[in-house]
Amino acid sequence: MKIQSLIIAAGFVFAAATGTVMAQSAAESTMVSDPYVRAVPPGQPNSASFLTLMNNSSEAHSLVGAESPAAKVVELHTHTMENGMMQMRQVEKIDLPAGETVSLQPGGLHIMMIELTQELVPGQDVDITLKFEDGSEAQVKAPVKKLQMKMMKKDDGAMKHMKH
Repeated sequence: MKIQSLIIAAGFVFAAATGTVMAQSAAESTMVSDPYVRAVPPGQPNSASFLTLMNNSSEAHSLVGAESPAAKVVELHTHTMENGMMQMRQVEKIDLPAGETVSLQPGGLHIMMIELTQELVPGQDVDITLKFEDGSEAQVKAPVKKLQMKMMKKDDGAMKHMKH
């Protein structure tokens, strides 16, 4: 038993001394959950994909791109408020801080799918390849979902009629 422990310890010392500690790639250390693609009416040229990324690493990583056979162009985007108007902008990367979760969701960060190459039918899956800063990739199957727009609550005062 002492020999096995000694061999294991020697292996750790060798790995540390030579720098050959097996570090996980960004793709391996990032858990993807709840992926989906927004269904759009036939003929609509663009859509978006949303998901949650959990960086289980002790190192920060970044999502730097994505690809999908469902679109000619796939970009990382965010929404920002400028001059009282919501604007959508491409971003170079999405930071994934060590040990933290980042949500890509409607109205915020998302994967923009431009010039769709296929109809997005609810229930079907769309293949998406996530690309990370270290060159690693993660394959994701995202179901197409029809999103229900939330109705804005109207101000009761604006809806009251004047009595004559």
